[in-house]
Amino acid sequence: MADLSGLAGRTGTALGCLATAVVLAFAGSARADTICTVLADPASGKVLSQDGECDRRVPPASTFKIPISLMGYDAGFLQDATAPRLPFKQGYPDWRESWRTDIDPTSWMRESVVWYSQQFTQALGKEAFARYVEAFDYGNHDVSGDRGKDNGLTRSWLSSSLRISPLEQVGFLARVTGRTLPLEARAYEMTEAILGRHDLANGWTVRGKTGAGFSVKPDGTPDRQRPFGWYVGWASRDGRTIVFARLVERSAPQKMSPGLGARDAMLEELPSLLDAASGD
Repeated sequence: MADLSGLAGRTGTALGCLATAVVLAFAGSARADTICTVLADPASGKVLSQDGECDRRVPPASTFKIPISLMGYDAGFLQDATAPRLPFKQGYPDWRESWRTDIDPTSWMRESVVWYSQQFTQALGKEAFARYVEAFDYGNHDVSGDRGKDNGLTRSWLSSSLRISPLEQVGFLARVTGRTLPLEARAYEMTEAILGRHDLANGWTVRGKTGAGFSVKPDGTPDRQRPFGWYVGWASRDGRTIVFARLVERSAPQKMSPGLGARDAMLEELPSLLDAASGD
């Protein structure tokens, strides 16, 4: 049994009103590099399946684009699925060729463009950014950034100060899908619209976001020999929604992004996991 009282945090959602959760057996053994796989039911407040070290906190990496999108549409910086369209400029992070072009909200989310996120967070400013993270009760709330570098607006979620666990991810996603955060309705609608969508063979529709980065050493610097990957989101069918999070870690850097690996493996397993969780 697991106590879910901490999942809702200070936002006081339905998850926090329930004292206990039913933890069901996880179908199949976890991959050797999987740290945690967790599914939860926002309506009942119960964890439906939990396997691994699900309270381990690591940086959210690009899964943080979900809260950034909510902030962006709520604050009016993001307008719709195609505006604003911003030009790439020399000096912006350009780790991928697909980032070196004009980017709009849809391509930002699809290509996971770091510099587009940074344009909004810098426009928002430190105080407003911190207020949103606090209101979301997101992870450890620490948006200070790298030690001594005053770069929280551009780096805090990237192998830096902001950390979140898989259990905290599903708690946050429960607040998103339940629409209990202090946001305009359009922020939820547009964030869902631009998130990656996958239709499963058993009728579930999945919306989710990958993320990849490095674990952080005690001195605050990234441990580049310990890359991790996220895939988080929710699945809906026949009026029911289940939120999920998967966290994986590699023992050494590999050619394929661990976030994409986490997504592909999770999508392969989700049909049976969802059917088991929903009693099908």
